[in-house]
Amino acid sequence: MYRVSSFIGTFAWALLAGMALATVWVNLDAASYYDAIEWRLIDVASDSLGRASLTLIDLTSAVLMPLFLFYLGKELWEALVLRRGSLRGRYSGVPLLALLGGLIGAAVIWVLLSAAFETAEEAVFAGGWAVPLGSDVVLTYLAGRALFGAGSPALHVLLLLTIGSNIVGLMLLGTAFPDQPQRLLWLLLPVVAFLAVWFWVGRQAHSDATEVQRRRSLQLWPYALAGLVSWAGILAAGLPPALGLLPIIPAMPHADRAFGLFAEAEEFLTDPLNRAAHLLVKPLIVVLFLFGLTRGGIDLGAAEPTTWITLAALWLGKPLGIVAGGLLLAPRLGLPMPRGLRKRDLMLIAGLAGMGFTIPALAIDATLPGGAMQEAARLGLAISLCAGPLLVLAARKWWR
Repeated sequence: MYRVSSFIGTFAWALLAGMALATVWVNLDAASYYDAIEWRLIDVASDSLGRASLTLIDLTSAVLMPLFLFYLGKELWEALVLRRGSLRGRYSGVPLLALLGGLIGAAVIWVLLSAAFETAEEAVFAGGWAVPLGSDVVLTYLAGRALFGAGSPALHVLLLLTIGSNIVGLMLLGTAFPDQPQRLLWLLLPVVAFLAVWFWVGRQAHSDATEVQRRRSLQLWPYALAGLVSWAGILAAGLPPALGLLPIIPAMPHADRAFGLFAEAEEFLTDPLNRAAHLLVKPLIVVLFLFGLTRGGIDLGAAEPTTWITLAALWLGKPLGIVAGGLLLAPRLGLPMPRGLRKRDLMLIAGLAGMGFTIPALAIDATLPGGAMQEAARLGLAISLCAGPLLVLAARKWWR
C-alpha cells in the first residue's frame, strides 16, 4: 500500500496553529483581532470604479485558498481519469455512494433541525444548508492516520471522501446561492481559458508533436496564465473564488497512472500537473496557517441553536448518509467494497467525515447572515473537530 506524503500532516498542524492563535486572540481582545484580519492591505477609490479594498481575510480566502483547492482538485482529477485511479472501475461505487449519501444526509438534517429549532431573527428557511457539506481534509487525515495507520486502505478512502465533499460542496455553494444570476455569463472565461491553453500547449504532450512543441507543453507559465484568467472569471461570476483554478487542471499534462492520493511517489514525477503541486507544498503551509488565523477565531461564548444544528448535521446527518450510501445501498446494487476496506473501517470513516472546518468556514460567510449566527456556526465547526480525537480514543479502548 502506498504511503501518503508527510506534507499533509504538516498542513494540518499549520491550520491548527493558526486556529489556536486566532481563538486565544479573539477571546482576549476581539476588537484588535477583527481589526487585524480586516486591515485593508489595498484601498483604492476612484470616480469611475468606486471603492475597492483587499483585507487579510480577503487575500487568504479569495487569492490564496484557490491554490489549496488546486492541490486537492489535482488528486481528485487523477482518481477519476488515470489508470488505476480510485474513482475508476467497479471499486469506485462504494466511495461515490458514500460521498453522495454524506452530502444529502448533512443537508437534510440541517434543514429539518433549523426549521424546528432555529431562533435567530435573521434566519431564513433552509438557509445555510451548504455549511455542513464539506469536511476538513488535512485534519481528518491527521485523525485517520492515528486511527488506521499510515498505509491503510481506509485512510485512502477517507481522503477521497473528504476531498470530494469539499469540491462538490463548494460547487453547490456557488450555484445554489448566486449573487446575481446574470453574472454567471462570466463562466465563459474559465471555459475559454481551458480551451486556449489545451489547444495551445496541453494537447501537444500527448500527440505526434515536434520536440519543441512537447517541451513547450511542459512549461508551467502558460497554465499559470490560464489559471489567472479562469480565477478572474470565477470571481466575476460570483462563485467561490476558491474554485478558480480547478477548470485548468484537465488541460495540464499528467502522469499516465495513479499512485494514490497524495502519494509520496508523486514527488518524483516531472509532468506539469505534479510539478505545479510540488511547487505549492511549502507555500501552502503558510496559506493554511493564515486561513486558520483569519477564519478560525472561535468565540467560546457564541453558543446558540445554530451551533448545535451545525454539529448535528456534521455528526449525525453526514455519518448516517455515508453509512446508508456505502453500507446499505451499495451492496444492494452489487458494488464491492474497495480492496482492504472493512465495514468497520467505513463506519469509522463516516465518523471522521463529521470533522468540518475549511470549506464549511467559507460557506458560513456565503450562506448565513453576519454576526451572531456566523459565530455560532463557527463554534459548531470547532466542536465538530473533536470527533477525531474521540473516535481515536474510543477505537483504541473498545474497538480493536
